[in-house]
Amino acid sequence: MQRYFTITQLTQEFDITTRTLRFYEAQGLVLPQRRGRQRLYTPGDRTRIKLILRGKRLGFSLNEIKEMIEMYGSSPGETGQLRLLLERIAARREELLEKQRDIELTLLELDEVESGAKARMSELHTKMHVETE
Repeated sequence: MQRYFTITQLTQEFDITTRTLRFYEAQGLVLPQRRGRQRLYTPGDRTRIKLILRGKRLGFSLNEIKEMIEMYGSSPGETGQLRLLLERIAARREELLEKQRDIELTLLELDEVESGAKARMSELHTKMHVETE
């Protein structure tokens, strides 16, 4: 197992910018060691970056992600972390289901408006065709 990772290795592996990684550092999400001007990230930092990116893909805020990550190392530990994660997943799922219902209603409305517009176009086309004969 690799002992340290450079900023270049991690930005390439996770397809993120150095600016993003430095932002995570400024937020206290990763804590690289320094060798002169070089930042050295531990396997734990690498895991945190992976968790941060997964959390962002799932729609969690950085504050929520940070809270879940920090809970792992303190009481109530992993149990509390998992409980919080499950609560956040349930809330996120409900939020997404609500958005899905809104989208479905909007799509139905669009279908109605489209159907009405097509019917009116057909009427106008028929009326115009009759008038030209």
